[in-house]
Amino acid sequence: MQPDDDEAELSLPYWLTSTSEAASTGFVAMLRRLPKLLASAWRIAWESSRGTTTAVIVLQVLAGVVSAVGLISVVGVFDGLLREGATPERVRAAAPSLVLLVVALAVRGILTSAAASANGRLTPKVFQTAEMRLLTVTTQVELTTFDDPDWRDAMQRARDKGLHAAEQLVNQAIEVLKSVVGLIAAGGVLATLHPVLLPLLVLAVVPVGWASARGARLRYLSLLKTIAMWRRQYMLAHLLAAREPAPELRAFTVQGFLLDEVRRLLAMATRREVALSDTVVRTSLVGQTLSGLITGLTYGVLLWLLWTGGIALAAGGAAAYAINVGIGKLSELAYSANRVFEQGLYFADFEGFCEMSRARAERAPSSGETQPGFAEITLSGVTFTYPDADRPAVQDVSLTVRRGEIIALVGENGSGKSTLAAVIAGLYRAQSGVVRWDEADVNMFAPDAIRDRVAVVMQEPTRWPLSARHNITIGRYDRDIDTEQVHGAARAGDAHDFVMELTRQYDTLLSRHFTGGADLSGGQWQRLAVSRAFYRDAPLLICDEPTANLDARAEHAVYLRLRELAAGRTVILITHRMASVREADRIFVLDHGSVVEEGDHAELMSSGGTYAQMYTLQASAYLAA
Repeated sequence: MQPDDDEAELSLPYWLTSTSEAASTGFVAMLRRLPKLLASAWRIAWESSRGTTTAVIVLQVLAGVVSAVGLISVVGVFDGLLREGATPERVRAAAPSLVLLVVALAVRGILTSAAASANGRLTPKVFQTAEMRLLTVTTQVELTTFDDPDWRDAMQRARDKGLHAAEQLVNQAIEVLKSVVGLIAAGGVLATLHPVLLPLLVLAVVPVGWASARGARLRYLSLLKTIAMWRRQYMLAHLLAAREPAPELRAFTVQGFLLDEVRRLLAMATRREVALSDTVVRTSLVGQTLSGLITGLTYGVLLWLLWTGGIALAAGGAAAYAINVGIGKLSELAYSANRVFEQGLYFADFEGFCEMSRARAERAPSSGETQPGFAEITLSGVTFTYPDADRPAVQDVSLTVRRGEIIALVGENGSGKSTLAAVIAGLYRAQSGVVRWDEADVNMFAPDAIRDRVAVVMQEPTRWPLSARHNITIGRYDRDIDTEQVHGAARAGDAHDFVMELTRQYDTLLSRHFTGGADLSGGQWQRLAVSRAFYRDAPLLICDEPTANLDARAEHAVYLRLRELAAGRTVILITHRMASVREADRIFVLDHGSVVEEGDHAELMSSGGTYAQMYTLQASAYLAA
């Protein structure tokens, strides 16, 4: 790959341009934003644990007060040691202040340790709060939100950096508080000894703060520049080391190709890191040099004050000590404030995602009723369009589904079958038209009130990394587990026999990623999903290609059991296998989101329309054999 191609690959992703603009904020603008960022940090800390947050603040403030007492006692020590008289007398004069200094140092050590302990308890709580906030808003959005690429990008940024940024933001806010308290103590002593020393002390740390802030912006911008490349490198490295792609990796002998690609990406990242390091070091050198010059000027002014008698010798010694402490605290403050700003950029992504998700949360019900009735489900002029689609996936559909019927939805790929079933199940809300359960509009009920009465068997069911038992009972996780019911559901889904052959039977963890775990074939996972639907025992069962991964015998057995389950219930069956829908009470044929035919098998075959053509085409393949 040519160098120009490397630069193109490192170009900033379009979805990070606003974040890049925030990262380019100057030093003065950073100072203006600092209070808002600190407020955000303390808010999430307060939300995580009010008691622990209060303890951290109180302990840090007390430690600062004790530090001020220690600094003041230094003046007494110097005053005693430098007065006229015999050495024993001077030592005795300095002793009380020295004892006070020792006690202050000891107490400060205890308070600092206690504050560190409180901070150690607070930090994981902040991460827990941020994680739960992220997961909560993610699970509350409308299902269509997952089809919005901008929202998915925002979620990835929030997960990649935002969660840890919340934790780090609180840590650095605590460091800022600690540095400010210590600085106030040192600055108060200097202002008391001579007012000119305090502004010089502040000037000494400004270059360090500037260099630190510039270095942070350079690091952040570098990360933004290379984030797409790092993500690709991580994905390729995962494919090289993961279990699932290992057989195909070796079968196609692509190890060398992928290793070369990872090596190329790492080399690009290394060049960037080296260049960044050189720039940051040069910036830091400038800042440290200027800070050193101003620090020298501060000590020079102190010596001049001593020479001219503007300050007493004992006070001068205390001032020198306070200057040293103050410069240290100012440097810590500059670093911490810069880290707050840096982590605040990432935390802004996190908060932005949360706000975006709250705006897209599922609507609250307009009725006080909690459970809809269900003798029939009626759709009137229903239209649904995905967020990034140019045309509706379901368009002006009107139909009625009665309790106890087996309804089949057939049509070519992309005809809207699965989307229509999702609208009926309350997973998607139609943009126009009305879905009624009996006489009630579904919008009158909480979404989960509808979904609680639905069981779904997906074409590619989720492979939950749980035990075989919980993979079945997750369909009604809030129900007390009854072993006979679990076994009955597994038998109904034709899963009991293979589960009993597992090492720990129903207690076997179904994931090879953990010790003692087992994996299942695609067909076995499908049968487990059917068992989960049986266990859920809902009045409406939606089967979206439920036998796609099953052999002919298992498929026949599942359809027989679905027929049994349909007694007193409604089944909506989506399939491409036309022989499976012959026994359906009614068949709806969809084309480009619209219902173009309706009837039972005999009626549709006699009409010679789309259904008859599809059925005959599939049947001819078997007849030809």
